[in-house]
Amino acid sequence: MNKKEKAIELIKIQLARRSLWDYCKLTNAQFYKEDRAYLKDMCNKIQDFFSQNEKKFLIINLPPRHGKSFTSKNTVEWLFGENPSLRVMTGSYNETLSGQFAKQVRDTIQTEKVDEKLVYNDIFPNTKLKRGESSASMWALQGNSHKSYLATSPTGTATGFGAEILIVDDVIKNDEEAYNEATKDKHWSWFNNTMLSRLENDWKVLIIMTRWATDDLAGRIIETFGDLVELITYKAVQDDGTMLCSEILSKEDFDIKTQEMNEDIVQANYNQMPIDIKGKLYEDLKEWETLPKTSKVYSLTDTADKGEDYCVTIPYIVNNGDVYILDIQYNDKPMEETEIECTEMLIRNEVNEAEFESNNGGRGFARNIERLLKERGYYKANIITYTQKVNKEARILSSASWVCNHIFFPPNWKNKYKDAYKSISSFQKKGKNVHDDIEDVLAGIYERVANKPKIELGFRPII
Repeated sequence: MNKKEKAIELIKIQLARRSLWDYCKLTNAQFYKEDRAYLKDMCNKIQDFFSQNEKKFLIINLPPRHGKSFTSKNTVEWLFGENPSLRVMTGSYNETLSGQFAKQVRDTIQTEKVDEKLVYNDIFPNTKLKRGESSASMWALQGNSHKSYLATSPTGTATGFGAEILIVDDVIKNDEEAYNEATKDKHWSWFNNTMLSRLENDWKVLIIMTRWATDDLAGRIIETFGDLVELITYKAVQDDGTMLCSEILSKEDFDIKTQEMNEDIVQANYNQMPIDIKGKLYEDLKEWETLPKTSKVYSLTDTADKGEDYCVTIPYIVNNGDVYILDIQYNDKPMEETEIECTEMLIRNEVNEAEFESNNGGRGFARNIERLLKERGYYKANIITYTQKVNKEARILSSASWVCNHIFFPPNWKNKYKDAYKSISSFQKKGKNVHDDIEDVLAGIYERVANKPKIELGFRPII
């Protein structure tokens, strides 16, 4: 290398120490090209987040093969170069992938110079691995009394490790996991109960992932932490039909890869539109601002007849063919608790006609409600039971359009009745729904107000 080439390299090294983008360009110029504007934008926003941004969480949604894991790895290397005393945790969807990630970062830092080829220590000479403490998933840097790096996953552990920075890289593996409520709940429990508790001092969290579902890890962080979150989204296909980066994924290649793929998966995997938005049953649900005057209040209850079912009670009024919901009971508590809650709800909303589905124990539930109402001196409610014989799925699907156009939910019900809102707003047209209890009650309200006369539904006063 001649003097001019050496001088240019030194300038690039100086730039790489100050800029994550320049570090990425210097260490892999073939991928991090100047004309790949989204990569430069992403690197600059990541650096801004860690250096001066007041947000606690940065979520970057990005299509596959566009540099998610690569940029996550480079970010860890650059952060350690800037500050070798940092403690960093990274999480991926399984132990194998998180271990590979950790090994790549470790191997980059400890690469020894054997010729004129640039290595990590040419850029950051003060960042070196500590001898004897460089296992694949946990290691330390020289000059520290603590471990510097831990790689883990939702099935791994973080016991005994504290950190200032957490980087999560694609914890959802595929669409099967995106549809699996139990898997998403495990991811949230791992993140919220395990990983967040390990963060200390002026901590930061970077999430880089494909956006699969509204209640995936990214979605739950956005909903829970609100103003503390910065969200950046890159779609493979832009609004004008051009590609995010034709070199990485051309339009022709995209069309070939997606021609036999389900549309909901295409939109989630490539354009960051959650699968449960594309296929959800209820759109543009309404809220009431003021209640119309009424002389009668109704309620409809579906009891939890199985261990995994939810007890649902909805008091409502009817005005000019529209329904105004007053309150919502929606939980899977024991029956002795739901009976008391239901009773209090009927009294609180001054219900005049309370209907209960009698299938599988509902009749006994209704008898207990009648008894509890009398014990509290409330005699306004006429208790009625009914038997439902029509297929539940067909009823829910056929009533959905009417529900969206004629049912008005309470103001701010998204926050006041979070579980009910989550179930209704994410309910899918084509199966894969964990619960359908409250949707069944909404269908029942439709049948009472807009569809069938009561005589056809088999209503009868409780005896």
